[in-house]
Amino acid sequence: MVGMRNESQQMKTVYIESSVISYLTARPSRDVVTAARQAITLEWWEEHKTQYEIFLSELVLEEIGSGDSSAAQRRLRMVENVPILETTGNAIGLSKLLIAEKAIPETSTEDALHIGIATVQGMDFLLTWNFKHINNANTKERIARIIMDSHFKMPDPVFPGGTDL
Repeated sequence: MVGMRNESQQMKTVYIESSVISYLTARPSRDVVTAARQAITLEWWEEHKTQYEIFLSELVLEEIGSGDSSAAQRRLRMVENVPILETTGNAIGLSKLLIAEKAIPETSTEDALHIGIATVQGMDFLLTWNFKHINNANTKERIARIIMDSHFKMPDPVFPGGTDL
């Protein structure tokens, strides 16, 4: 029987947002930036993900399951053994608050919900290539304030290969 681990021995938790899976499984790109992100994501997935407890949500499964059917199947197979976090009422409420407070645009409800789920479920990191709304230097502070005012701790938004992860 394994005893309880103390906090210093526990693995950090990572919510994997859809863009990471898309880069991981996409056909190699000729665009230099996209190709670099694909390579970095693959390296993180193969060499670093085992250092963390990784999680997805139903929202991630919905997003990666859409589009071209063969590409969707490739994406879904890649994450078939990754635990799924519940989308709670608190996560939905927090995502609506992020939109109401204009930290996330009304047109990006899914981005707000990714943040809400990762936050309410107590993730340490939110791994994403979404720099438009989720990991945006200009909006992080506002998002963090709203989350803190809601009595939650914001997961650190990071990208594969970034200095934090």
